Amino acid sequence: MTENLSVALIGYGHFGRYHAEKIAALPGVTFAGIVDSDAEQLRAAEAKFGVPCSRDYRDFLGKVQAVNIVVPTPHHCEIASAFLCSGADVLVEKPLASDLDSARALVALAAKENRILQVGHLERFTGMVELLRRHLTRPLFIESTRIAPFRPRGTDVSVILDLMIHDLDLVLSFLGSPIVSLEAAGGPVFSENEDIANARITFASGCIANITASRISFKTERKMRIFQPDSYLTLDFAGRRLTSISNPSGKPPGGIGDVKIEEESCGEGDPLRKEIESFIDSVRRRVRPVVSGEDGLLALEAAVRVDESLRAHANFVARAAGAEA
Repeated sequence: MTENLSVALIGYGHFGRYHAEKIAALPGVTFAGIVDSDAEQLRAAEAKFGVPCSRDYRDFLGKVQAVNIVVPTPHHCEIASAFLCSGADVLVEKPLASDLDSARALVALAAKENRILQVGHLERFTGMVELLRRHLTRPLFIESTRIAPFRPRGTDVSVILDLMIHDLDLVLSFLGSPIVSLEAAGGPVFSENEDIANARITFASGCIANITASRISFKTERKMRIFQPDSYLTLDFAGRRLTSISNPSGKPPGGIGDVKIEEESCGEGDPLRKEIESFIDSVRRRVRPVVSGEDGLLALEAAVRVDESLRAHANFVARAAGAEA
């Protein structure tokens, strides 16, 4: 496939605008059009990019080779299904769908239609994650913290689907191992959905992951710590710095001088551009994307298990409180 690839954007909201800029700048890609339900947004998009715009995604069915879907999660299944059936490849924002049945249906449909289905787990394309993968051997314990101050945007879903799902996807991709058991706790504070959550997950590989996500913190922090038989890794995503502590000799160290301490950093890069470029490459070469529909389904399944465990714990706390009253 050497001709320009025609790509349409479905959704020109807060994040969709960034996607539009990346699509418009990609070589070998024809920006075929933009869809959004907001007429004022569309006028601004048409003025900026000079591409066909519509309030109805059906206007582009059968007319484009690929689409980038950046709309609220409840609409993912309907729109992605329509384009997959029309013969288009699909990049859809995370989470893959709003429920497991819809997510499984999308994965099955993509396989049936022989279409590329990629899920927008953006963290996979950051320089820090690429750097970390070069140091991974056999993780035994992973501690991940993703916290941020409260903002009204995004509170239509729980912090599990809003923030924690990023780290669930990363840990699943690092380990390639199924979940054996899971315990979670958390609850709503400022919104109707959970604003803070913690999950402790045991994997078949023996690794245990402790994952915390909060959108009601005083500061923004994004860190990960990984213990391995041969090293300890700590990552500061905000500072874009990785520190590795290891014992190269494999013998009990006689002092700090026998321990190897390395610090590496990486530039900010452009993960969104990398994500979209990776999708276009998968479409052209007809190969499995870096974050496939199956990957997106695994992350959503893990998120649902966290949510179920969290609710079971909340019921336990309520019963305990009642018994003490």
